[in-house]
Amino acid sequence: MDIQLKKGLLETLVLAKLQKEDMYGYKLSEEINSIVDIAETALYPVLRRLKIQGFLKTYSEEHNGRLRKYYRITDKGRSHLEDRVQELIELNRIIEKIIEGEK
Repeated sequence: MDIQLKKGLLETLVLAKLQKEDMYGYKLSEEINSIVDIAETALYPVLRRLKIQGFLKTYSEEHNGRLRKYYRITDKGRSHLEDRVQELIELNRIIEKIIEGEK
């Protein structure tokens, strides 16, 4: 899959997962890997970028004597996710037309 397409989908997938619940990085990585194969190291730059853009917030909680960094979607992130989902719906419509044209 094209790297730019994968990057955009990864951002959308991260926001969609965090819309359901706050997660720490490793759990989020596992959730995403159940859908699309990515290296764990590819996730953290996306998380940083989404945080800088104001789509995510972070907080820490202790777990077994260690602090875990959790990610939470913001209202701005929810709005961005809605926009991205609409774009994907439109893209899907176009892809279906391309596929139908090939038949």
